[in-house]
Amino acid sequence: MLRIAITLPEAIDGELAIIRRLLADGFDIIHLRKPNADTNYCRALLEQLTDKERARIVIHDYYPLYEEFALRGVHINKNVTHLPPDYSGSRSRSCHSLDEIRAYKEEYDYLFLSPIFDSISKRGYRSAFSHDELQNASDNNIIDAKVIALGGITEDKIPYLESLHFGGIAMSGAIYRHYDK
Repeated sequence: MLRIAITLPEAIDGELAIIRRLLADGFDIIHLRKPNADTNYCRALLEQLTDKERARIVIHDYYPLYEEFALRGVHINKNVTHLPPDYSGSRSRSCHSLDEIRAYKEEYDYLFLSPIFDSISKRGYRSAFSHDELQNASDNNIIDAKVIALGGITEDKIPYLESLHFGGIAMSGAIYRHYDK
């Protein structure tokens, strides 16, 4: 099961150390999502990472940094709605419905489906799917190796998500509570 960490949206003290610990602790990919920071903050952070570490970073919001630092890929969301011309990196996208998963699955390497559970980092962001909806989507191969569960994910929920055949998990709030010490 793919393990993805998503950064908090704002600049935080000690973030370089947190990213390095996440990579060392078995997270496969880090999504650098910083809509409340600026390009210079992201650039300064990326400059301090090794080439090997940068190869495991997917950028949100500031896609010109993808080529500048040879990152793993670009994530499509409401702030970045298309990929750069001649793009060849990893392709991922945020989805908030099973219809979006069906519509975009073929053109992306993986898709986030959220919120699966009540969000930890976004107050009031409630689960959008019942167990029966998720089970039905799994039974009909809508949820598969390309679909990553996001929203309220904690370690204790991973076996349940594996039983539904999610290809991975993405965490933000839970990991920052653990690592921001």
